[in-house]
Amino acid sequence: MNDLHEHEHEHEHEHEHEHEHEHAQRDDLIFSFEFFPPKTEKGVENLRAVRTQLAELKPRFFSVTYGAGGSTQTNTLNTVLEIQRDSDIEAAPHLSCVGSSAEQIREILETYRDNGIRHIVALRGDLPSGTRDIGEFRYANELVEFIRKETGDHFNIEVAAYPEMHPQAPNLKVDIDNFVRKVNAGANSAITQYFYNADAYWHFVDTCADKGVDIPIVPGIMPITNYTQLARFSDMCGAEIPRWLRKQLETYGDDVESIAKCGEEFVTLLCENLLETGAPGLHFYTMNRVEPTMSIWRNLGLSE
Repeated sequence: MNDLHEHEHEHEHEHEHEHEHEHAQRDDLIFSFEFFPPKTEKGVENLRAVRTQLAELKPRFFSVTYGAGGSTQTNTLNTVLEIQRDSDIEAAPHLSCVGSSAEQIREILETYRDNGIRHIVALRGDLPSGTRDIGEFRYANELVEFIRKETGDHFNIEVAAYPEMHPQAPNLKVDIDNFVRKVNAGANSAITQYFYNADAYWHFVDTCADKGVDIPIVPGIMPITNYTQLARFSDMCGAEIPRWLRKQLETYGDDVESIAKCGEEFVTLLCENLLETGAPGLHFYTMNRVEPTMSIWRNLGLSE
């Protein structure tokens, strides 16, 4: 699939990544799985089953997203505390700063610290529509600085990276400068928005390396199962679906099985390419489902 393109890409990055092992040891790689906090009892039960199965793959951590508004903050907290209590896998809550006061963030950090959480994904978060009050923190780098000031080195802090540019950034330079600011504020590692173009990822990583960034930037991986939903999602968050892949997926119409098969093949190749060219690991956006992520994992032979 797109072989010529891949060969050109590998040659292009031969020099930059020659210090990388072609196949890093499984234990050196950072694998993680992301969940969203369920809103119903049925959803809670489903997620328990999902995380129990994915825990067998021994990821480095499970992250839990954080939506705007009070109820989802509580859902995130409950989900994270249950993972921390009932599984052997470290839980990493998302912490979004927009619309929050320093005092609110301080309280959340204390709760996490009291419950043995040592890992946080620090984000700016989306501005709730119609709101004027963005709170005391405007950007994620201010949140990272605050966490470091309040808690020292207690937390391992992840930040977000956007290989194809944050949808609200005016240009790539500004976006990369923002990312470097977050790293300099004290981030330990980064997780990218999902993407389907490995060149965009490596261009971002190489540009950041030129600016002195040396933390792991882990590719975010979104399995493809529902084309309509994915297209809507991607337009919103600025992730590009290559034109040929869009056209291929569109030909299947409502044939869910063919979409999933094509998506699985493509995302497996993408992951293989990334790991072979030196990516530090993979972060899977599971959408609280086992099979799409598990199929890719099996294809990659990561459990062997």
